[in-house]
Amino acid sequence: MATTGIAKLERYGLLHAAGEDARAFLHAQLTNDIENLPPAKARYAGWCSAKGRLLATFLVMPYRGGFLLQLSRDLVPTVAKRLSMFILRSKVKLTDASGEWTQHAVWGENGGEPLAVREQDGKITVTIERGRSLLLVPAAGAQVSANASEDDWALAEVRAGRPLIEQPTQDQFVPQMVNLELAGGVDFHKGCYPGQEIVARAQYRGAVKRRMYHLRGAVLKPGQELYSDDAPGQPSGMVVNAAGQESLAVLQTSAVEAKTPIRTQPQAAPLEVLPLPYSQ
Repeated sequence: MATTGIAKLERYGLLHAAGEDARAFLHAQLTNDIENLPPAKARYAGWCSAKGRLLATFLVMPYRGGFLLQLSRDLVPTVAKRLSMFILRSKVKLTDASGEWTQHAVWGENGGEPLAVREQDGKITVTIERGRSLLLVPAAGAQVSANASEDDWALAEVRAGRPLIEQPTQDQFVPQMVNLELAGGVDFHKGCYPGQEIVARAQYRGAVKRRMYHLRGAVLKPGQELYSDDAPGQPSGMVVNAAGQESLAVLQTSAVEAKTPIRTQPQAAPLEVLPLPYSQ
């Protein structure tokens, strides 16, 4: 994995929410507190259906009186269209800003706390974690030379246990199944948003029987089904994200706790379950 360098990121798109009601609108739609988001801080969040299933995951970044929302590029058209349906009379304009910026992974020393946002010379830098930042550059500006691979960034995100909902996994999981609350993407005290009652019920009534785990041992892809030996022939898990031979997958917690082998196919070699950087 890269320790220094820059890679262009193609996997993400951007939505721009602007207007005097943008903050209140996003606060009412997303799983995290946007109303009290400081101007120099980013925040992870999800957007759910009425049934509490994630339609997208976002990195929300304040930007000139509005917000930029980073999400999986393949979801931008459908999310923009569906989210716009809820604007109604609010003074909000939601646009696809994917073509207005180039996004880059930056490895090396960086300043600021995690999710600190800095804007300088038209560029936006977000500290993701120590030694790793996101850089947004206006598409019309000077180009940034890349000398690293986007796969390194994807692998770092897998190891950090951060889920990215993509088209194959849209509308499949409540936030807790992909550990979104453990990754800082859910506020259980912020009030209503689509699916909020179901998400809260899952949290406080112990209804979450599936969780996301870090696996190693095969090249997988989002949406791929996995199997455990305690349910022969029946899919018992699904891949969320993958990079190289490592992946994040939602599995039955009972199977993992019992150390039941997890496989890509009923007769395939078992996958290794690795720890995540936060407690489950």
